Amino acid sequence: MYKNYLFDLDGTLLPMDMDKFIKLYFGSLCKRFAPVLGVESDTLVKAVWKGTGAMTNNNSSCLNKDIFWRIASQECKMDLTPYIEQFDDYYSNEFIAAKQAVGFTPYAKKSIEFIKKNGGRLIAATNPIFPAVATKRRLEWAGVSADDFEFVSTYENSCCCKPNLKYFEFICEKCGIKPEESIMIGNDIDEDMCSEKLGFDTYLITDCIINRENRDYSKLKHGTFEEFYKNFLCAE
Repeated sequence: MYKNYLFDLDGTLLPMDMDKFIKLYFGSLCKRFAPVLGVESDTLVKAVWKGTGAMTNNNSSCLNKDIFWRIASQECKMDLTPYIEQFDDYYSNEFIAAKQAVGFTPYAKKSIEFIKKNGGRLIAATNPIFPAVATKRRLEWAGVSADDFEFVSTYENSCCCKPNLKYFEFICEKCGIKPEESIMIGNDIDEDMCSEKLGFDTYLITDCIINRENRDYSKLKHGTFEEFYKNFLCAE
C-alpha cells in the first residue's frame, strides 16, 4: 500500500453532472442573495466566477478566501465581506438544492474504510475554491465525512489551486508527506494527474472523467471507482 492517499472530491468521491450542478448552485445562490445584496443575478454570477478565477490563478500570495472576496466585491461594486457568515449559512441550508446534480458510489466509502483499516493516511485534495462548510456538505453527500481525512483543503486554508503544482507542494509540506509515497486519485486529467510531475503516483477515475484536450490516458492507471476499489486498491 501507499502511505498517503489523496482523493479529489467533485467527480471522484462524488459523481457529478457538472453543468447541472452549476445551474442549480447559481440558481439557489442568486435566489437568496440577489435581493439581499440589491444586485442583479447576472452581476452576482459574474462576481462568483471572477472570484473563482482569481483563486485558480492565485500563486500563494494570500489565502484563496481573501482573494475571492476582494475580487467578488470589486465586481459587485460593494464590500461583500460583511455577508460571509450569511454565505456560510447558505451552504448549510439552500445549497442542498445542488444535490440533485450529484450521484453516489458506494466504493467511495468502501475505499476510505479500507485505507483507514490498513493504516493509510487520507487527504481530501479537492480544489480549494469552496469554504469548509460547503466542502463538508459535499463530502457528506458522497457518504464520507470530513473527519475521515487528516486534511481537507478549503478556501480558508489554501493559497493556490490545482493544477498549480504549488498546491501539491503545499499539501506535502502541510501534512509532512512525500510524493513518492503517495497516490493522487481524481477524475480530471489536467488538475489531478499533473501531480505526477512531482513524483506522485496517480489513478484516473473515469466515471465522470474531465479530459478537456482529449488526451490519450491509456498509459495512466485508470478505471471506474468500482475498478479502482476491486482491482487496484484491494489487490495491492
